[in-house]
Amino acid sequence: MLTAYTTDQIRAAEAALMARSPEGALMERAAAGLAAICARTLGRVYGSRVVLLIGGGDNGGDALYAGARLASRGARVDAILAGSRVHGAGLAALRRAGGRVTDLRAAAGGGGTSPESKAGTGGDTTAGGGGAGGVGGVGQNTTAGGIGGVAGAGELVRAADLVVDGLVGIGGAGALREPYATLAGLTAEAAGAVVAVDVPSGVDAGSGQVGGAAVRADVTVTFGAYKIGLLVDPGAEHAGRVELVDIGLGPHLPGPEATALTGADVAPLLPRPDAGSDKYSRGVVGVAAGSHQYTGAAVLAVGGAIRAGAGMVRYAGVAEPVAQVRARWPEAVITPLEPGEGIEEVGRVQAWVLGPGLGTGPEALAVARSVLASDVPVLVDADALTLVSRDRSLLRRAAPVLITPHAGELSRLLDVPRARIEARRLEHVRRAAAELGVTVLLKGSTTLVAQEGRPVRVNLTGSPWLATGGTGDVLAGLAGALLAGGLDGYDAASCAAHLHGIAGRHGPLAAWDVVEALPSVIRSLADRPREGV
Repeated sequence: MLTAYTTDQIRAAEAALMARSPEGALMERAAAGLAAICARTLGRVYGSRVVLLIGGGDNGGDALYAGARLASRGARVDAILAGSRVHGAGLAALRRAGGRVTDLRAAAGGGGTSPESKAGTGGDTTAGGGGAGGVGGVGQNTTAGGIGGVAGAGELVRAADLVVDGLVGIGGAGALREPYATLAGLTAEAAGAVVAVDVPSGVDAGSGQVGGAAVRADVTVTFGAYKIGLLVDPGAEHAGRVELVDIGLGPHLPGPEATALTGADVAPLLPRPDAGSDKYSRGVVGVAAGSHQYTGAAVLAVGGAIRAGAGMVRYAGVAEPVAQVRARWPEAVITPLEPGEGIEEVGRVQAWVLGPGLGTGPEALAVARSVLASDVPVLVDADALTLVSRDRSLLRRAAPVLITPHAGELSRLLDVPRARIEARRLEHVRRAAAELGVTVLLKGSTTLVAQEGRPVRVNLTGSPWLATGGTGDVLAGLAGALLAGGLDGYDAASCAAHLHGIAGRHGPLAAWDVVEALPSVIRSLADRPREGV
């Protein structure tokens, strides 16, 4: 299981480790790991052109020391100093290795242009100070800044084989100020790869929020532990591939604030039949979905449940979707409903899926009320989310509830603009779980699962190909089958998102392709523990 932490948790662990380590040991480990990944990204180090964007925090020092290692292997390394201070020892090491420096600080007159708030940068020197070896100000092999310096920086970035973003680390918050914002924008013009140090500048390490200009990295080299903001969009989109360098933080880290399941974590959670199983003990899931207008949603939700391995699927709906489900899924046990009729005559189930294509009128509300009055777990999706957003008291029930909104549906439930939810996904999925008293699977570019009192789970599978009509209906059926199979809402949602993401990883695809892919995806995971037997 991958674990991720807040900025405060990382800081506390670093402080505890530094108190027990020789001075500079952590930075040495970080720089060595960073240099190794940069070298691997370059392929050929000798003769390559590397540009370091250097801010005032410790990650600027990491970048300088890594740059020195690359320079010693024959790379041409240019450091662009942008902060109001610089890590003096790191800069001295770079110069000794033959690195060159462009100092933008001269134009700012040593003013506080850096948004870096990270503490513990002892070893930094101010723009006009002496520092280690007198390297704090403009010195040998240094080009002074100014407007021309920024233009020159742009030329260096555009010509580089590798750009290392060491502007702002985990202490940065809010929008980047100048010249950081301009330099972050310049990285988009780089022909070579962009490697971010610890976290891309402009991304909030603790939440993934992006408040303005931000670096979009090809690779982010993060130290000690994953930061939540590297896994949650929009930050995850800026991070690219994330590489973790172990610097010894593990023993000093508390319980994580976020986790992500891997295939090895999902496999043992999946329900499996045994010699004594029958269709009832394997889990019976009820599906209340579809309407005269949206017949396909019922077909897809039932298909997701059947192909996920439910022991039985009971479908309840009105005439039109009943005909479609009966034609496509002869395995399903069907109860036709008259308009406005509830599910009281449907046989016993272990969980319900409520909402895909159900409609939002009075007849749909009657079905929703009857399902939510049952004493088994209920997954609430799609149109049923619209219904409960009008009367949130429907969610107050003794049995568990799992809701599966996208940002627009969650915006109606929380009365928050959709754009704000998209920008602060972590914050709002936690709020929804606490405020509504339910488990929440927030669909989107980063799918999140939240339940009060437990770490948020981040789904790492899937692709943009899943952004097509009907795939959410399949996910609802899949998760419903896992609920009926005995998983709680937290695990059912997490496993369903993982499986659904793998089934929809390659495109182009339609929702039906996801349905058809589910058995092989589940089989590949469920058979893992028995490999070699």
